[in-house]
Amino acid sequence: MITYSALTASQIAALEAQSCRCDDWSQVTVAEGFNPKYVRNVNFSGQIRLGSFNKIFTLAGGICKHSGIYHATLHNVVVGDDCMIEHIRNYIANYVIGDGSYIENVTDLITYGETSFGNGTKVSVLNETGGREVAIHDNLSSHEAYITALYRHCPELIAQIGRLVDKYVESVTSTFGIIGRNVEIMDAMHIVNVKIGDNTKIKGSSRLRNGTIISCPEAPVNIGMIVIADDFIVESGSSIQDGVTLTKCFVGQACTLGHGYSASDSLFFSNCQGENGEACALFAGPYTVTHHKSTLLIAGMFSFMNAGSGSNQSNHMYKLGPIHQGIFERGAKTTSDSYVLLPAKIGAFSLVMGRHVNNPDTTNLPFTYLIEQQGVTYLVPGVNLKSVGTIRDVKKWPSRDKRTDPHRLDHINFNHLSPFTVQKMFEGIKILENLRQASGSKADNYYYKKSIIRNAALHKGIKYYQTGITKFLGNSFISRIQGADLSSDEALRKALVKDTQTGQGEWRDISGLICPASEIEKLCDEIASGCIDDVRELGERFEQMAANYYSYEWSWAYDAIEAFWGYDLSTITRAQAVALVKQWKGAVVSLDKLIYDDAGKEFELSSMTGFGADGDRTRRDEDFAAVRGGDFEHNPFVLEVQEHIRRKSELGDSIVARLEA
Repeated sequence: MITYSALTASQIAALEAQSCRCDDWSQVTVAEGFNPKYVRNVNFSGQIRLGSFNKIFTLAGGICKHSGIYHATLHNVVVGDDCMIEHIRNYIANYVIGDGSYIENVTDLITYGETSFGNGTKVSVLNETGGREVAIHDNLSSHEAYITALYRHCPELIAQIGRLVDKYVESVTSTFGIIGRNVEIMDAMHIVNVKIGDNTKIKGSSRLRNGTIISCPEAPVNIGMIVIADDFIVESGSSIQDGVTLTKCFVGQACTLGHGYSASDSLFFSNCQGENGEACALFAGPYTVTHHKSTLLIAGMFSFMNAGSGSNQSNHMYKLGPIHQGIFERGAKTTSDSYVLLPAKIGAFSLVMGRHVNNPDTTNLPFTYLIEQQGVTYLVPGVNLKSVGTIRDVKKWPSRDKRTDPHRLDHINFNHLSPFTVQKMFEGIKILENLRQASGSKADNYYYKKSIIRNAALHKGIKYYQTGITKFLGNSFISRIQGADLSSDEALRKALVKDTQTGQGEWRDISGLICPASEIEKLCDEIASGCIDDVRELGERFEQMAANYYSYEWSWAYDAIEAFWGYDLSTITRAQAVALVKQWKGAVVSLDKLIYDDAGKEFELSSMTGFGADGDRTRRDEDFAAVRGGDFEHNPFVLEVQEHIRRKSELGDSIVARLEA
């Protein structure tokens, strides 16, 4: 606890000699070690507390400045130890400034009235006209926001979440702002009612108003030039630079926004990136990425998504206004100049090419291409299971997790094969087989929800889904028995016993968190009944669900294996397990070979166009190899695919050998 004491007569005289002014010096108290030498040309009013100034700051270029307060006006301010405050063009009012902070060349830094610093701001996502508002706060997770936005069929649940948020908002409401330790604020203009966390760097921002910046030494926040943000929350590790404009926005952990990006009434969760384009009523789940000037993301929910240049959606039909919404499930991507007329629902890990005006719904056809030809949507089901691009994306997401804050808000599952996607493959097979049965196996085209599936695409789609299901169920089966005793049928059956009954039935992806629907419904019931009384407790429950994923997954896979292969796992024999493992190995190898072949397309002659400038074929080949990382057989990704085939084959063979021993 810091003890402050009144100024001595000599200290007051020294301050006044250095052009400092105060109507009532008794309102100014100082910490032990305070030296008036480092306070000059300062006007004080209200209650002032000053720390000691001993630190010397070394700036870029080698310039050194001693901590202190120079050329500033302070009203009701607490200044910590070793702070540097200089050239405040207007004034600083109603702030507590943490130790070691550097504030220079700022127009004004003000807290006035009671403020919650952006907490409680209602963001109208998905529907611009309202009805799906999410009240943002500095502990908001993508999962809480998902339930708040989409579970409007449960009014008591939504009302209770609102009460939890209101309770939290009340706890952070204050008439004083806080600037944390080791904060840098330079060349900024207007900062009003903003709470600023430790180690934040603000340089050249134009206006920050009614917001919270959650920053920490492990994951500092950077706010850069000409940034304008009103009614906002920015979480740890994020960077907002170069003319970004935000209005009523939540920016989650480790997000990057820059190059003039603009957004209103939008939510961005972990590791999102936005540059050049714009967003409106956007729910950007983890890893939503858009880089291009001509790209608009509007009234849509995305995650693990990359928007091609010129991607666009329409959320109204010029009748009742912008009331329509779109859901692009995890991993969906759009190509350049793609367009989707909302409402629409795009299945997981699908690719949208062209303009789609018939409100597509492919939620039960994951891993699908949506291709537009002459205004008609053609579907190629399951083809993305063999796409090298899909596998590359799945591998890069964990490695590109830039969150360094030990406290993580979003609990992200990166698996592309999970009960969530595999249950949809089962549904996809039913849909395709019903279409084949209804129109005959030799029909040229099959019609599904205003879209067309060609004959070859339908038959291949069924095979792709069957292979994907085999791979996933085999993965889960082998993970269960890999380290177990397999010396007898009884030992095998014991290893396969479920840890829990939780996990059976439907699964959901609630913006990055994959979990059983039963657990979500249970949590929602507890919220609605008042069993959860704090938003932070809600975050802990999501964390528990994420931690139990593999136990829940096995409960689901157990039943799915019995349904898919017809085995009773309570009486399974080692011979049956051998057959299952061999099918899994075949599925893994066949999919990897398809991915291998798909990667080979990037090394065909047509892909070399533009390489080898000013030279012959030899120079072209050498240039191509230098840029792409060697020839096809030595490409790092191709080598990784080959290594994956080898590892999985050896794993399958070793499991078979143990079962047959």
